[in-house]
Order: sequence, then structure tokens, then C-alpha cells
Amino acid sequence: MAGSPYASSLGRLQSQFPSFLSKEVYASLVQAKDLGEVTKTLEGTGYGPEIGQFAASYKGAPLLELAVNRAFVRRNRQAYEATPFSGRLAVSSYLRRWDIQNLSLILSSRAQNRPLQEVEVFLVSSRDIPAGMAAGQLTIDELRVLLQQPSLEAVVQALVKYGYGATLLPLLDAYERSHDIFPLVTALEREYYGQLLDAARFFQGDEWVVRQFLKSEVDVRNVLLLLKGKDNGLPIDAVTGRFLDGGDLPRSQVEDLYGARTVPEVVGNLESRFPLLSEGNASYNENRSLTGYEAILQRDRAVRELKRLRSYPLSLGVVFTWLLLAELERSDVRRIVYGKLYAVPPARLEPLLVVPKL
Repeated sequence: MAGSPYASSLGRLQSQFPSFLSKEVYASLVQAKDLGEVTKTLEGTGYGPEIGQFAASYKGAPLLELAVNRAFVRRNRQAYEATPFSGRLAVSSYLRRWDIQNLSLILSSRAQNRPLQEVEVFLVSSRDIPAGMAAGQLTIDELRVLLQQPSLEAVVQALVKYGYGATLLPLLDAYERSHDIFPLVTALEREYYGQLLDAARFFQGDEWVVRQFLKSEVDVRNVLLLLKGKDNGLPIDAVTGRFLDGGDLPRSQVEDLYGARTVPEVVGNLESRFPLLSEGNASYNENRSLTGYEAILQRDRAVRELKRLRSYPLSLGVVFTWLLLAELERSDVRRIVYGKLYAVPPARLEPLLVVPKL
């Protein structure tokens, strides 16, 4: 594809792919005896500058949470800046996911009356400059203003000027009656994925790989919804109400899939589409944890989608390859951090990681 506008993107990002953590570093992190050793190991990697920036004010898990999120924002910015004009709408629409995550966190914190300081370290945003397209549209100062609102209703009212009023305001009456936060979060997700899939249109004819990548994410989200719903004994109406359209798993099959009595039986119903999912049954039967299923879904999707994205190097696929690897690393490092915080043994922690298995 001579003259592709993505040749420059490939060149700018290709030299930076080695900055992602190696399997040897992951092995050291898994075997670390505590968060102090995790911090020391990460100081010798690309996370070093961010750790140094916050080390005077934070320690332990909050320090690592801040460092990981700031490094993640930096990588998002690299991806956006490397994207040619034809792909910027799709990439900026994709990165708005961090607005959705941040707003979901803020809404939940207001519903639970959690203090600002406890919540702020988990926000995915830049500290020193506006996050902009690198981590959603809302800057850290705007997110702080939202955190300072006295109630969830006040947060929703404040979000009107950012374009979220039409999505959230109609749900306030129902929230005041039920105090159920999930319909608001689901509405944000539904609006996000609808706009995102619409933005990933065909420009060169090979953006279909990105659309398939996005659809596979919706599928993983919906499968976890089915498993969590069954594990918590939710009625089918509660599950279908939170189901997102846009993936390859059709809404019309949800009732049949969910009709099973137990989580492993739901997994059996999904086996034709997700054949590796049953590998999580042993962990679930032992400790009733869904994390094994989640890791398997993420790993299987990552292997499949990275192979597809990399088959079109001179396309938007190279940017989404970078974005996916950045998200997977963030997820794995955070899993290690909180595994160490709660004294999860290495033998249980290691199978939950995605990147070392790619």
C-alpha cells in the first residue's frame, strides 16, 4: 500500500513497541514479595519518571495507581499524535472510553459518599496538562469539580454542559427511587459504543479490522455480564437491560444462554462461541471467583485481535495494536499491584495475567 498515510504512524510507533514490559519483568513483578519490590522493579522501566514524580506524596498502591495511569495517558497521547487525519475521529472516539470510566467512578463515589481523595487516584487523566484526546475530553480540573459535587444528582446536572445530559437526566427519577447506579452506567456505555462503532467507518477499506476489534470488546463485556448476573442470581430482565448491542453475540440468544442454572452451565452454553472459557470452571468451582473467566476472555480476544490487527500494518490497525497493548499492560500491572496488596500468592496471580501469555 504505497503512499499510505499510516506509514508514518507505523514508523513512529514501531520504534516504541519495545517500551512495553517484557515477560522477564512480569516474572519479577509476580515473584516480588511486596509493593516495595514491585515499585523498585517498575522504577527501572518506562514507569520510572511517573513513579519519581509522585513518590514524595504517595506510597504503595496509590503511588503505583497514579504512575500506571499517568504512563497510560502518555501512551494514549502517543497513539493519537501518530494517527493521520483520516483515522482521528475513530481514535478520539475510542479514547472517550476514559471519560466513561471516570464518570462511572465519580457517579459511584457520589452514590456511596466516598471522599474525594480516595477516588481521585483512580482517575485516568493527566495531572500536569489537560488530558484532552489522550484520556477523554474532561480535564483533571473538571473531574475534580465533579467529584466535589454534593450528590449524584448534582453530578448529573453538572454534566449537562459536557453533552451527557440527554443520556443521564431521564434516569434520575428512577435512581432516586431505587438508588441503583447500574442503569446510569449502562446508559453511558451504550451511548459510547454506539457513537464509537459509527465513527469507525471505512476510509481505506481495511478499517473493518478495527470494527471487528470493537465488536469483540462488546462481546467480552456481554459475556461477563451473563456470568456476573448468574453468579449474583439476577433475573433475566436485569441482564437484558444491561446488555449492549453492537457485538456478534445477538440479544436474541441471551434468554436461552442465561436459562442455565449455574455459571458453569452458562459457560457450557457459550462454548461454541468461546471454546476456551471452560478453562475457568476449575477456579470458579474452587473459590467462586469470576476473575479466571475474565482473564481467559481477555487473553483469547487479545491473541485473536492482535493477529488480525497486525495483518494490516499500514492501516488504522497499527494504532489500535498500540492502544490494545497499552490497555493490557495497564490491566496486568494493576492486577499485580492489588494482588500484592491483598497477599495473593504468585501461583494464583500469574494465571490471571494476559500479556505474558501472548
